[in-house]
Amino acid sequence: MELKAGTEFYLEPTYTDRVERFRCKVGETTNEAIFIHYPINTLTQKTAFFVDGMQFRVTYMVDNNSSYAFQTEVIGRKVVDQIPMLMLTMPKDEDVQKIQRREYVRVETAVDVAISIDGQHYQYVTEDVSAGGVALKLRNDTVLKETMEVLVTMVLPFTDGTISYVTTEATVMRIFEREPMRIASLQFTDTDELDKQHIVRFCFERQLADRKKQTEI
Repeated sequence: MELKAGTEFYLEPTYTDRVERFRCKVGETTNEAIFIHYPINTLTQKTAFFVDGMQFRVTYMVDNNSSYAFQTEVIGRKVVDQIPMLMLTMPKDEDVQKIQRREYVRVETAVDVAISIDGQHYQYVTEDVSAGGVALKLRNDTVLKETMEVLVTMVLPFTDGTISYVTTEATVMRIFEREPMRIASLQFTDTDELDKQHIVRFCFERQLADRKKQTEI
């Protein structure tokens, strides 16, 4: 992975269930570490100070075109050309994920979902999940119909042990057969930015876990 000095990073902590974002720039890199200027909280505009061992999801853009993400952690501090910097672990090339900008990444995974229709609640399990919508496994007694407007609540467990509850409006786009079951495809229609970040993070973590399983086989 090639990173140029001046590349802008966005850091999202994975050690807390709060969604925060920090902005910084790359100072220089080695084979083992990335040196960054001290990050700024994008909300408060204040400089952030992190201790060793703190873990983050980093996203960045290359040539204003392609976006990438990877997991890292703080491993130390160093003064470079009289400028204090943080040291982050350098990820392996295979752990850097390209972010689909026009289409949300979809992962096959089972997540508990509650669907609310006119005050009534129904429980389902997902076939797959993305920040743009979900596919649900249907039972024979399902009340879902195409074009129906519903309220979706998902339970998203993260690798650090925290759990997020995401609620968003959705439209039932299609109901179809996929042997040996029926599937309902739902498109999210009113997801706030915070909940969308939770879903993107969840999908990213599941992709990393699936990739590690494949390499261990």
